Amino acid sequence: MIAGAYDLGTQASLVRRASGKLVILDACAVDDDTRRWISAMSRDGADIEAVLHLHPFHTLHVRSLHEAYPRAKLYGTARHHKKMPELPWEPLRTEDAALHEIFRDDLGFSVPRGVELIPADESLHFSSVLAFHHASKTLHVDDTLLYMPLPWPIRVFKRDVTRLHPTLAKVLERRAGAAADFRAWARELVERSRELENVCAAHSAALLGRENQGASIVARIEAAVRNAEGKLAAHERTYG
Repeated sequence: MIAGAYDLGTQASLVRRASGKLVILDACAVDDDTRRWISAMSRDGADIEAVLHLHPFHTLHVRSLHEAYPRAKLYGTARHHKKMPELPWEPLRTEDAALHEIFRDDLGFSVPRGVELIPADESLHFSSVLAFHHASKTLHVDDTLLYMPLPWPIRVFKRDVTRLHPTLAKVLERRAGAAADFRAWARELVERSRELENVCAAHSAALLGRENQGASIVARIEAAVRNAEGKLAAHERTYG
């Protein structure tokens, strides 16, 4: 079971593990109705065993969520640790393969390669740790992959778009082989997406299988990767 809540485009997902315990992915503002719902689902927070912050730059609601569920283990990226060192972070970071092993029975993770996870320019929000919830066939993704329903009257001709974040060209590592590394990661993402039925994307919307009137999610991701090829080719012309 996964449910999303949104504020200013940030998102959070509540995931029930096979053990019955709950994990929260990311943080957002929580209104009273949502707080009561989480309380009912989690025995007043007792069943929330961990909070995993997956996007280095989505930090607005980190502290308030921890204050709401202080007994949950707190995980974040290297930037979370640096930005809020006073919080009781677990030593493992959400980009670490060792952390991914802990949750592997319920969640799969993917960290983009060939790009900076935490660029010096803090306006570049391409990279995040993507999370796959196996039981619900859902991808939780912040910024790296965008899903956007289009407004009227554009929607008469095209309902929605799925794209890689437009800052890709600016976060590719400035070295030979970075574009090839990203392509290899993107191919893995496509393969891991073949069974997906839902996508929860930050800043836009959730694409739920029962509501999807367009291409399958894997076809959308394949198209998004193809559309980025020009940026990868341009990078190779510069860096090799």
